[in-house]
Amino acid sequence: MDKKVYIETYGCQMNLADSETVAGIMLAKDYSGVKEINEADVILINTCSVRDNAEQKIWNRLNHIKSLKKKNKNLKVGIIGCMAQRIGEKLLEHQAVDFVAGPDAYRSLPELIMETDIDLKPKNLNFDINETYSGIEQIKQSENNISGFVAITRGCNNFCSYCIVPYTRGRERSSNYLDIIKEVKNLEKQNFKEITLLGQNVNSYYFEDKNLKVDFPKLMEMLAQTVPNMRIRFTTSHPKDLSDDLIDVMAKYKNICKHIHLAVQSGSNKILEKMNRKYTREWYLNRIEAIKSRIPNCALSSDIFCGFSGETEEDFQETLSLMQIVEYDLAFMFKYSERPGTHAAKHLDDNVPEDVKKERLARMIKLQNKISLKKNKEDIGKIFEVLVEGKSKRSESMLYGRTEQNKVVVFDAGNAKQGDFVNVKILEVSSATLKGEILVESL
Repeated sequence: MDKKVYIETYGCQMNLADSETVAGIMLAKDYSGVKEINEADVILINTCSVRDNAEQKIWNRLNHIKSLKKKNKNLKVGIIGCMAQRIGEKLLEHQAVDFVAGPDAYRSLPELIMETDIDLKPKNLNFDINETYSGIEQIKQSENNISGFVAITRGCNNFCSYCIVPYTRGRERSSNYLDIIKEVKNLEKQNFKEITLLGQNVNSYYFEDKNLKVDFPKLMEMLAQTVPNMRIRFTTSHPKDLSDDLIDVMAKYKNICKHIHLAVQSGSNKILEKMNRKYTREWYLNRIEAIKSRIPNCALSSDIFCGFSGETEEDFQETLSLMQIVEYDLAFMFKYSERPGTHAAKHLDDNVPEDVKKERLARMIKLQNKISLKKNKEDIGKIFEVLVEGKSKRSESMLYGRTEQNKVVVFDAGNAKQGDFVNVKILEVSSATLKGEILVESL
């Protein structure tokens, strides 16, 4: 009889894509997926290590899972992903954990589970520079069969001084463009309407074979031509690799969504250098100007954090001024938390007081909310094509979806349903959401 596996995912979109890969691996080895944790023979927890609070969630979750193991003596629990890679040995000391596997070791999961039957706590934390999980059919974990994720790069070569990713996911490598095209076409056959290309640094994608050299702009063009009726998104971009060629391809193809997530992290050149970001404030603003001039309707979002080593009030003011210049539609904002194992943790003092970090973060959030509201107000009266994702949490009679600029729109359902493209006129807004009405001439 098939064994049942329950996969729980924490962290970013990349982790969700990894969980879908893991589900494909387990299915090929006669495991079936379940949606209720109490039904599982095997529990896999896919973890994130980017911030400390992400890891704390896992420790808290394990305390709950320990009670499940008391009820089911045969239950196997594995921790996979970045946290497993970073502190796998420590995780194995927890009573609830039977095995661990890093991001390059998912193919070995069925074998690791078998090894637990002979009273071992096995692990596979090996890096594999050639592992891209090509050829594995992903099993979608979301009930939203409208938008799908396709990982095109793994790992990172940038070694930003604050970041743990290169140490938990290894060096950067790109999937074969033929495999990517095949996966996207497969999603199209399953009636997915939108794909998001994923990578720690997606726009440094490069793959070469005897027939072709494919960089990220070329890949985007190939996909735009291959699936002209699907929306194409991508995240995350590194500013140093955002080329004019990519901007031109985005402007050329209607089905490439007009939204770029371009993490700036800080507006101060001194802090950017300490972060090892490999660009300056001036370079970043040049890229923003290039986007705005070539794609006037392009939305911009970013990651920004305050309180990094040595950040003065003057440095912080430079971040606020950059936010005002760019006018992001959305930003993910944080205060710096030191991650063990990074260059910053080893060589840079975490010397900005916690109360100062919190106060600066509050000012950043206040400014961004003001900017987001201003940007959204500019959309009142405009008509957007919206891909319907599902029912609104506010009301059963309302739907929500996203514009190609990745803005959430709420509207009366009418005759529309999940997966439809509809034209919506924006009537009112908040800093986070647009609200509108479907037009009769909707698609």
